[in-house]
Amino acid sequence: MWDEKVVKEMFKVGDLAVYPAQGVGVIEAIENREVMGNEQKFYIMKIMGNGMKIMIPIKSAKSVGLREVIKEKDIAKIYEILRQKDVTVDKQTWNKRYREYLEKIKTGSVYEIAKVLRDLLILKNDKNLSFGERKMMDTAKNLLIKEISVATNCDERKIEQDLKQIFTLQ
Repeated sequence: MWDEKVVKEMFKVGDLAVYPAQGVGVIEAIENREVMGNEQKFYIMKIMGNGMKIMIPIKSAKSVGLREVIKEKDIAKIYEILRQKDVTVDKQTWNKRYREYLEKIKTGSVYEIAKVLRDLLILKNDKNLSFGERKMMDTAKNLLIKEISVATNCDERKIEQDLKQIFTLQ
């Protein structure tokens, strides 16, 4: 049994939050909806990157990975992960690698997303990436740029420049 009062206070209307694999969004509303005969409370969240709206049941928000935007003090760890060059990237088939990276992105962890970006950029230096891997690299890069930008209240172009200093992003 979950305590509705505790769950309710996780986010308020206007708060920024991160939804796994979609990125930073704004909680636009908290609404009661009837689903299969049961009244439930939902966060109505608008993703900043693409304008998509997501309904997230409040009682399962934590289990689906809805979380606060990373704190500015934790961003150094992201850059530290991206700077690690002595990482062995698994040389398995691209589709197996793709599935593993997709699982990391789905966790919603900004650190896992940074590892995916780093690994794909390292791999890109050795060989051509598949279309799916290139798309995933762009997704990881965009998720990081958006969240770091929001956390630091900096322009996304500046964050992208910071990342380019670590890696030559294309």
